[in-house]
Amino acid sequence: MSTAAASHLPPAYPLRAPWGTASALRAWQQEALEAYLREQPRDFLAAATPGAGKTAFALRVASELLGSCTVQAVTVIAPTEHLKHQWAEAASRVGISLDPTFRNSAGAASADFTGVALTYAQVAAQPLLHRRRTETRKTLVILDEIHHAGDALSWGDAVREAFEPATRRLALTGTPFRSDTSAIPFVTYARGADGVRRSAADYSYGYGRGLADGVVRPVMFLSYSGQMRWRTRAGHEVSAALGEPLTKDLTAHAWRTALDPGGNWIPQVLAAADRRLTEVRRGVPDAGGLVIATDQATARAYAARLRRITGEAPTVVLSDEPGSSARIAAFGADSSRWMVAVRMVSEGVDVPRLAVGVYATSIATPLFFAQAVGRFVRARRRGETASVFLPSVPLLLQHAAELEVERDHALDRTRSGDEEDGPFWSEDALVAAANRTQSGPGADEGIDFEALEAEATFDRVLFDGGEFGTPAAVGSQEEADFLGLPGLLEPEQVTTLLRARQHEQQAGRARRTSAAAGGPCAADTAAHQAVPALRKELNGLVGAWHHRTGLPHGAIHTQLRAECGGPLAVHASAAQLRERIDMIRRWAVRRR
Repeated sequence: MSTAAASHLPPAYPLRAPWGTASALRAWQQEALEAYLREQPRDFLAAATPGAGKTAFALRVASELLGSCTVQAVTVIAPTEHLKHQWAEAASRVGISLDPTFRNSAGAASADFTGVALTYAQVAAQPLLHRRRTETRKTLVILDEIHHAGDALSWGDAVREAFEPATRRLALTGTPFRSDTSAIPFVTYARGADGVRRSAADYSYGYGRGLADGVVRPVMFLSYSGQMRWRTRAGHEVSAALGEPLTKDLTAHAWRTALDPGGNWIPQVLAAADRRLTEVRRGVPDAGGLVIATDQATARAYAARLRRITGEAPTVVLSDEPGSSARIAAFGADSSRWMVAVRMVSEGVDVPRLAVGVYATSIATPLFFAQAVGRFVRARRRGETASVFLPSVPLLLQHAAELEVERDHALDRTRSGDEEDGPFWSEDALVAAANRTQSGPGADEGIDFEALEAEATFDRVLFDGGEFGTPAAVGSQEEADFLGLPGLLEPEQVTTLLRARQHEQQAGRARRTSAAAGGPCAADTAAHQAVPALRKELNGLVGAWHHRTGLPHGAIHTQLRAECGGPLAVHASAAQLRERIDMIRRWAVRRR
């Protein structure tokens, strides 16, 4: 069924449809269902953007297969305990009874249920038990967020062993790529012209299409930089600005200092996010916020800060432990302001009222970032825009700018030339870091680190592929211009307002610079004021060149260093920045 043929179908659920259910399918769900029923495949991979409604699609497939007696039982595999129960609740609403309390020690599922809901870890513990269960009855296996089946070699092997006999396998993912090269079970890989094998989804529904259909919300990213100061193990005090061109180690330590709950950066950003939430709640009274923390200690500290800022104790979810599901469900049903979670509330967790987020965690892989942002994109009504607050870390800003880029999982990766500038090097390093126990970004094993001081500065807004705003002090009118955007606006209206406010700010700065002209330091002052805007322009051009050529950002900066004579200083002058801007513009002219 073509997209055009499905255009008469509703693009979104009714306003408050329960998770995984609705009175009518969305256009993409109907299109995917008809493709599935037409092909009748044993294996089917549906890749749909977080918030699009993969659960409703999968349950409809299950209903069709049970109704035609193609299968007699359903097994759902989910990443977490919370999601097992969420799947069972959604299935019960469409007449499918799943047992989310099944334990491996039981051996066999109760005849009172159509099937069971399990976790990947549960399958990995006893794959032969689940193989015997699968062989007993014709079974549809739904593999939710199947990229988790590659989290460990044992998990992938266990999933293959347990469900190889299944009559049908339906794989779902919101992020059809992994940060490593572990093959995902039951996923087809096709070799491209470059020789790289990439995952091939049977049906894809990306964020860009979901945004156009009104199925998901657009996301506005508000980034904050600032001055950081810390002490090394050797006793040296180091000061650097977050967001400036720094070495990898300096960036990591500046980032770690910003996230320190004892500094000022976090409370300043939390206060700004709460002001944004207040504005959003003028149009969406039950809108909620989520802070994604790195570990339990910082989560508790952030919660204490939020309580002082708001006067209301936030909901705290420290891990996938007993009681977490109930706390998440209670937060999703009430109208309280904030929830704080360690790293993230697991993918697939349904809290549609989440509208404002603070990304205060150390993980920066594309997979994790996409899943985290996916918590905020579930649309309920027209005009909602999600707001996510970020530290001005280049890698995070790159992920934000590339939110609409669709990716496939690649099995084959090669590096050439300088490995440090290779396209997968930084991602692989971050995955390794994420798998270590650490207290924050850049936490090196055996290296003492003391965060001394952290002050936040409003940096910029990223929205719909554009950058808006100029660096401004926290609490300034320039910051308030962006925090105070109305909570209900169409995307085109958001862009128009962002452009208007940026123009007003630039005009105001130009007037102040002009008024100061003639003094003995006027030229130096004007040049100093121009540096942040020039840095932003340079970063934007590097990003554009990356999209045009496919070269990694690091490789582009390496070429600029070679052609402009040496690395860019931390406190680069306006002249140095203009030189690099002119150079990358000349590259563009030569390429035409």
